Amino acid sequence: MYVAMNRFRIAPGKEQEFIEIWRSRDSYLDEVPGFQSFNLLQGPSTEECTLFASHSLWESEEAFINWTKSEAFRKAHANARPAKDIYLGPPQFEGFNSVL
Repeated sequence: MYVAMNRFRIAPGKEQEFIEIWRSRDSYLDEVPGFQSFNLLQGPSTEECTLFASHSLWESEEAFINWTKSEAFRKAHANARPAKDIYLGPPQFEGFNSVL
């Protein structure tokens, strides 16, 4: 199993707008071999930001990498809305292989 996560720092007051971006986008993940599940997670809030993480489970790291090179990936990211006032910097990727 492989876990792929992106951490996002979101401006205070922009949380619902960020969630709606994810809710309304078509990910095309159901077309991808090896995809298992996806969750958008909301973490703690401070005066500076609210943390979010996108969390997807894959059969393997290879399946995830294949997705990043796929037509489904290109379609999912083709209409990404620029929302500079929402994001406090770029997402931070973290990938993990299951060891137990």
